[in-house]
Amino acid sequence: MVGLAGVELTGLERAWLKLVRPTGIILFQRNIAHARQTRALLAEAAAFCAPNNLRCVDVEGGSVDRLRDALAPMPSAQAVWSAASGSYSIPSQIKRKDGPTPVDSGKKAALALEHGELVGRGVKAFGFNTTLAPVVDLGLPDSAEVMGTRVAAATAAGVVEYARGFLNGLATQGVVGCAKHFPGLGGGTRDSHLETPAIERGWQELWREDLAPYRELRDELPMVMVNHAAYPQTPGKARPASVSAFWITAVLRKRIGYKGIVFSDDLEMGGILKFMPIEVAVVEAVRAGMDLMEICHSPELILRAYEALIAEGERSRAFRDLLMERARKTAQLRVKLFENGVQRSLTQRQFEALRTRVQRFREKIAEAQTA
Repeated sequence: MVGLAGVELTGLERAWLKLVRPTGIILFQRNIAHARQTRALLAEAAAFCAPNNLRCVDVEGGSVDRLRDALAPMPSAQAVWSAASGSYSIPSQIKRKDGPTPVDSGKKAALALEHGELVGRGVKAFGFNTTLAPVVDLGLPDSAEVMGTRVAAATAAGVVEYARGFLNGLATQGVVGCAKHFPGLGGGTRDSHLETPAIERGWQELWREDLAPYRELRDELPMVMVNHAAYPQTPGKARPASVSAFWITAVLRKRIGYKGIVFSDDLEMGGILKFMPIEVAVVEAVRAGMDLMEICHSPELILRAYEALIAEGERSRAFRDLLMERARKTAQLRVKLFENGVQRSLTQRQFEALRTRVQRFREKIAEAQTA
């Protein structure tokens, strides 16, 4: 899955998109001016992609919210979860298309549901079908400075409850979510955008706490994003999780039993590129069990990764068979996830009504936090 440079496709981007034919597009604030422009950019770029493609954006709320300027700032997961006190009922407009609201009216579950529903409405209004959320890392003291308000709770039980509500809210809008960052950044003190964090948590501690959200939500997660941290106190040793067969195949696939799409964090990050070049990273990620790899900006890195996969496939029949089988499996999963296509655009009146709802929700959360 690839990123783009600006608010319109360039001639160079059309050329390499036609060559690479990626599985999806991810946009950032640099790509988003307003809803009409964003939908047009996504539609043109997606025409070069494989069928049932991903149209991704990072909208968690709080510090990671690519629509904050074009729509309205969404509150963070931590703000939503900490605001839950007293009685609260689910707004009547939050209903699944295929049946009743999927959670009870407890305040915590209701706020998480409404958060997900509003994020889903927002990303869908701009033409996206996927948001790379929720974060299911634990809000531990070690990672407080790095993760900030991106994490909902310090306990696995709280993270699971929030994530389940948030995902159910996305589902009311037909939007796909992605749990991140497997196997967990709660014990990390360094930013994987810059370097490879070494998380000194043992296997039993990770299994009991950090991996609990993935175990509990195994059958509810459409996609799981794997991070670039290393876990020296486990059998995974110092190898980043994103290229580790231990973490992706042995733990996530076999021990946990996860059957959805496994997705890498951005392969442009220092957490992986300071460990190995992009050509090695993409090959090792596929061998480790990765389904989709994300490169968010650099055409040079995108083309180097593309050529490295082809070159390894030409060199090794076993790798070529693995690559093709992974592509077939992921294509089948995408049919189930993205068969409904993209919703039609909102009218100006509908868009302003959505903006007002997001603003009121943010105000409600802020008031509840100070009450």
